Amino acid sequence: MADFVETSNTKTAVRQIPAPIADIATFEAIVAGVIADNPFGCVEYVQGGSTHPGVERNRESYSLRVNYEDVEGNVVGTVTVKAPDMAAFNAAATAVLNDAALETALGGDAVRNPDADAFSCQLKCHDASGETYYVALARESVRITSYEDDAVLATVETWADGVAALN
Repeated sequence: MADFVETSNTKTAVRQIPAPIADIATFEAIVAGVIADNPFGCVEYVQGGSTHPGVERNRESYSLRVNYEDVEGNVVGTVTVKAPDMAAFNAAATAVLNDAALETALGGDAVRNPDADAFSCQLKCHDASGETYYVALARESVRITSYEDDAVLATVETWADGVAALN
């Protein structure tokens, strides 16, 4: 019987953020800044016959919570909405907050609970060395996965040190 032979040694590193990222606008500004400014020095590449930018969104998820409060301010119901991107998140928030029928059905007024919002975006990054790795930003952490070269970690860590919301 043939044995498996290790072909690479990929690593994962996580930075816990001391205070959650304040809101979705701040989060999106961080993500958009990485894509636009390319602080990791990533390079475009060809895969499957398509040219990809050095940094691109790979996977993202956004969820919001709306509480329904009675006249005494007690929570009588909640709605959580999961959205595929920030535009859908914002549209869903507006729709849920303006849904009078849902307020009537739950017996309370709709009130956003932004502390319960969750968002994450995984960026696919292609290093100049040819290595592909991922940087996953979430409200409470930054995770680097599938990297081999410690220089990748050092580059991402230097960038994160310069982003106030991540320290």
